[in-house]
Amino acid sequence: MSEQAVAPGSPLADVDIFGIMRMIPHRYPFLLIDRVVEITAFQRAVGIKNVTINEPFFPGHFPADPIMPGVLVVEAMAQAAAVLVAASLGPEAEGSGVYFMGIDNARFRRPVRPGDQLRLEVEALRAKLGVWKFAGKAVSDGKAVAEAEFSAKLMRS
Repeated sequence: MSEQAVAPGSPLADVDIFGIMRMIPHRYPFLLIDRVVEITAFQRAVGIKNVTINEPFFPGHFPADPIMPGVLVVEAMAQAAAVLVAASLGPEAEGSGVYFMGIDNARFRRPVRPGDQLRLEVEALRAKLGVWKFAGKAVSDGKAVAEAEFSAKLMRS
């Protein structure tokens, strides 16, 4: 199989929830993205996460002041990055896990609350031997809520 199923920089189709579930193995309660609205093959993607009061973490974080845990915001960015990888590599990569190898320079700028919509902007910085490095930013209402660099390895199924 070629490592490049499509030409780098090619725009790819948006991915709905059913496409996301075909591309990555995450499921409720840990599937943290609802749609990917922009993909540029091997370069960048933008995912959407609609945050609702029904999220399973809100009863414990925190009942009187529900806030989405920052680590889950980073996980949502990573899931958008995993869809970028799977969409870029094509059908043979669908369903493969993309496992964290490191998280660097994570910053949490403002709380994420029920009713917020996160725009998860991820950019591939490099890929070598199946290890990808990304820069990610989560934005709500035009304001940055979190950012991080992270690396992950594609584990083919």
